Amino acid sequence: MRGLRALDRLLRGEATEPAGLARDGLAVPLRPVLGAALLLAAGYGVCMGVYGVAGRPDPEYRQAVAAAVKVPALLAVTLVVTFPSLYVFTALCGSRLGAADVARLLAGGVGVLAAVLAGLGPIVAFFSVTTTSYPFVVLLNVAVFAAAGGFGVAFVQRAVERLTAVRPPPRAVLVRTPPDEPGSPAEPRVREVEVEDPPAADDRVRVVFRVWLVVFALVGAQTGWVLRPFIGSPAREFAWFRPREGSFFEGVARAVRALFT
Repeated sequence: MRGLRALDRLLRGEATEPAGLARDGLAVPLRPVLGAALLLAAGYGVCMGVYGVAGRPDPEYRQAVAAAVKVPALLAVTLVVTFPSLYVFTALCGSRLGAADVARLLAGGVGVLAAVLAGLGPIVAFFSVTTTSYPFVVLLNVAVFAAAGGFGVAFVQRAVERLTAVRPPPRAVLVRTPPDEPGSPAEPRVREVEVEDPPAADDRVRVVFRVWLVVFALVGAQTGWVLRPFIGSPAREFAWFRPREGSFFEGVARAVRALFT
């Protein structure tokens, strides 16, 4: 329950509010969030495997079990592989985040990703039951993963930008004291005060983070390709894994061609 409550705070943006970050840092409980994320990812895996039950002449229930195991494994492997690069990139941005802080940051992004997957899981299950088009179901799941990944990466980017924000130096402004203010002289006077503008994100943060975004997307796509099948083609026998051949992008291109031809 603690992990789900923490994920709810992440989804609502409460964990990345500037005031909270300045006071408490990134308050993301690592183990509860990861546990909740893996649990939600397993739920989405079951929704992916529904096509293996409803879209085949002979229902294959093992496909739902396999997908329920593989989706959490996909997120876990992607998290472990991309953690060192995120740590290095945040250091390049001038951040003072330690390894534990970066781990919490990435866990929060994966948690948001898993929450979005779980929210869209019933839609995937619905189309898996109501259509027999395997290429359509494949592309639907690719689109869902892309959307969930976008939300997860947006969380990480927002947190990184706010944690590495550059605070401009105070600037002097002239303030005119009204003559009728208590304790003021009869004539209005002008005095100089210093004000601080809100911190602004450094452009280097955006550039470096976009590089990491490409790394994260490529690692996630390739990990998913290695762990396939998640859905289970009705034209092939059930298998826990397929031989290593081609690439994720070739598989998507084949699905697009099959869908329209």
